[in-house]
Amino acid sequence: MTAKLAIRGLRKSFGAKTVLAGVDLDLTAGESLVVIGGSGTGKSVLIKCILGLIRPDAGSIRLDGEELVGLSGKRLEAQRARFGMLFQGGALFDSLPVWRNVTFALSAGGGTRSADMKARAIAELARVGLEPDVAGLKPSELSGGMQKRVALARAIAARPEIIFFDEPTTGLDPIRADVIDRLIREQVQALGATALTITHDMGSVRKIADRVAMLAEGRIVWDGPVTSLEASGHPLVDRFVHARSGSAAPSPPACAEGLSQNQG
Repeated sequence: MTAKLAIRGLRKSFGAKTVLAGVDLDLTAGESLVVIGGSGTGKSVLIKCILGLIRPDAGSIRLDGEELVGLSGKRLEAQRARFGMLFQGGALFDSLPVWRNVTFALSAGGGTRSADMKARAIAELARVGLEPDVAGLKPSELSGGMQKRVALARAIAARPEIIFFDEPTTGLDPIRADVIDRLIREQVQALGATALTITHDMGSVRKIADRVAMLAEGRIVWDGPVTSLEASGHPLVDRFVHARSGSAAPSPPACAEGLSQNQG
């Protein structure tokens, strides 16, 4: 099957610190891929490279066969328009009401009536289980779980082909995290979108992933279906999964120490 997104030999360093040391990763259309790994192993840098926010030092990122590395100006913006993003902290604009946050990408170019945009926002909010009266509130008036729902509504409003989720359940209690996981799964499937998520939450991994890849020491060290995660046979994966699940795990091999280093 042809990859929707194909990453080959992706490298990125910051000074003497190598963060991505040759990442190879494919994402097929319609699948939900979750990238796991210790803090500072480069998961966010990987997403920023795909989005064109950071330029990699070497390697290739192809979307439907078109090279993204090196694009600029209108060509880059055209490709970015195919992406949606739910940021770790929600990244809502505090000065704008919820409805303007939800429709921000849709109305940035102007030419659309506010009444139409507000109606569209209310429809998107309904998709994530929020009532119409939420549209007129400011983000500061919402709970953390509601802010995450608004951020999800914004991420899907433009009907993106690929949606990125950066630690979508961080800061939420287990009940609210479960709600967000369910909504992510439902909306990705409803839109027929492709999803790439980075998370430390193994509960989320099991609920939203079709496939899991582990990033360690700058490379993808394991990649497989979520159903194989518990029996991966890879010491780094086993250590990470057991540690995050709160269960005991054998002492890690020497090569696992790289997971504890801050690599950006």
